Amino acid sequence: MLILAILCFGILAGGIAQLILGRSMNDIDWTTALVTGLIGSFVGGLLASLLAGDGLALRPSGLIGSVVGALLVAYVGGLWARRSRA
Repeated sequence: MLILAILCFGILAGGIAQLILGRSMNDIDWTTALVTGLIGSFVGGLLASLLAGDGLALRPSGLIGSVVGALLVAYVGGLWARRSRA
């Protein structure tokens, strides 16, 4: 059950990151959203929780950090994709 929750939250964070970066709801690549969400949640959520002093508990700082981490991963991934096409 925990793995399902992690996957759902990862895809949600990745989708939100893609929306913030300017994609419309119909243009979201859900596979990329899942990957960026999971990586961003791990990195951003873990760092935000540890810096806020919350430890590994589920707190708002970790949730916000997850979306910020997914934003960074999606942005860097977009830059990398554009560079490899050029």
